[in-house]
Amino acid sequence: MNKAMNSYDADARTAADERHDVVVVGAGAAGLNAALLLGRARRKVVVIDAGQPRNAPAAHMHGFLSRDGLPPGTLLELGRAEIARYGVRLVRGRVEDIDHGFSVRLEGGPVLEARRVLVATGLRDELPDIPGVRERWGKDVLHCPYCHGYEVGDQPLAVLGTHPGAVHQALLLRQWSDDVLFLPHTLDLTAEDRERLEGRGLRIVEGKIDHLVVEGGRLRGIELADGRVLPRTAAFLFPRTVAHDELLTRLGCAKDDTGWITTDRTGRTSVPGVWAAGNVIDPRAQVVTAAGMGSAAAFAINADLVDEDVRHAVEQHRASAAGSR
Repeated sequence: MNKAMNSYDADARTAADERHDVVVVGAGAAGLNAALLLGRARRKVVVIDAGQPRNAPAAHMHGFLSRDGLPPGTLLELGRAEIARYGVRLVRGRVEDIDHGFSVRLEGGPVLEARRVLVATGLRDELPDIPGVRERWGKDVLHCPYCHGYEVGDQPLAVLGTHPGAVHQALLLRQWSDDVLFLPHTLDLTAEDRERLEGRGLRIVEGKIDHLVVEGGRLRGIELADGRVLPRTAAFLFPRTVAHDELLTRLGCAKDDTGWITTDRTGRTSVPGVWAAGNVIDPRAQVVTAAGMGSAAAFAINADLVDEDVRHAVEQHRASAAGSR
């Protein structure tokens, strides 16, 4: 564990001495918003934060009412401060395993006990092996048109054909700029794809991409293998998304035909007592969407705990009544 995680060891040990209503794994928008609602419901909650948010490379986030343009890290700082006001404990660390009794084991640390678990561990973006892409990711090499299209509107843009989803991405981007190139790279376009792209006003430029041209700390163009340089100020690509769902998989949570964990509308998985929210179950979820998913999960988790509390109370009441006869 790194030094940042070690600084929370004392908190982790304290948390290990108590049984929690809910352990939330993941401290992004989904996990923090769930913790906020559960804390306000006076539940005993601990949030485990590995400190690796997906949107860390981005300077700003967009599309979140009242928070449009805010740096992603600032949103998380505000969220951490808010949950602390309601007695929610935050522990830095990485969860190694969760058993079916909801013993949550931290890497190199203690075991936390919980009645319910919410997994909001997000996903990772696997980027194509094109020189310059990783260095400019989240800056002027982008993914989501709804997140960043407005900021690069009316600029010369390119869409890199590194994933089948790039075609739809390019068709969307035409909404923000009249100058959009589609570079198939290694992608085999169908005749229908070509017709749709050209009909939408995009120009298709054949040739394999060699590298991105970066000068002065900014994207200036895209160089093809044959030496041609296409001047561009921003590029979009569709990454391969891989869910951080190992904990859910080991718990036996069901998956759909595409390999993603299945849940109901509240985030409830096929395993009783286990919920999931955010990008770990939906790669399309923006920050605001993930926060809403966390809220929905929190309502459902609290209702489930209330049902259990009522059952236990009724059992005790009956036992007490029987003993007094």
